[in-house]
Amino acid sequence: MKNFLILIALSIAIYSCGTGNMNNNSITGVSSNDTIRIANDSLEYEILIIEPGFESWLVTQPKPGFYGQSLLESKNRSFVSEYNNRVLQPNRYSRNLYGEQINYDPAVDYGYEVNYLLYNYFVYFQDRYNQKFIGGRN
Repeated sequence: MKNFLILIALSIAIYSCGTGNMNNNSITGVSSNDTIRIANDSLEYEILIIEPGFESWLVTQPKPGFYGQSLLESKNRSFVSEYNNRVLQPNRYSRNLYGEQINYDPAVDYGYEVNYLLYNYFVYFQDRYNQKFIGGRN
């Protein structure tokens, strides 16, 4: 159930992303319920990742700026494509892990923070649930 809620929140957030000014972004973690929130000041988009352990795992990863935005965008396109393909194969992949497709438009500039957070969530997802995506770190 928690994975389904995460996927819904992630799907809705990415779907509702705008191309507005991405310079005033911030990453905010709320450790009381292990929620990571990313949004711009005008609230044109927002991503919430509610996954136990993700926040503490994220602080052990390379810090923002380690990867370039174009690399993160490339990885995210690949990961989203692989993820969405698995959503469409419920006989082969669990609905508990792959509940709904993620609407990630490669033509939209989501900014560095969104791409950084999404990339790291996919890496976490693969590690935590023992999934292997093409081009993943495992």
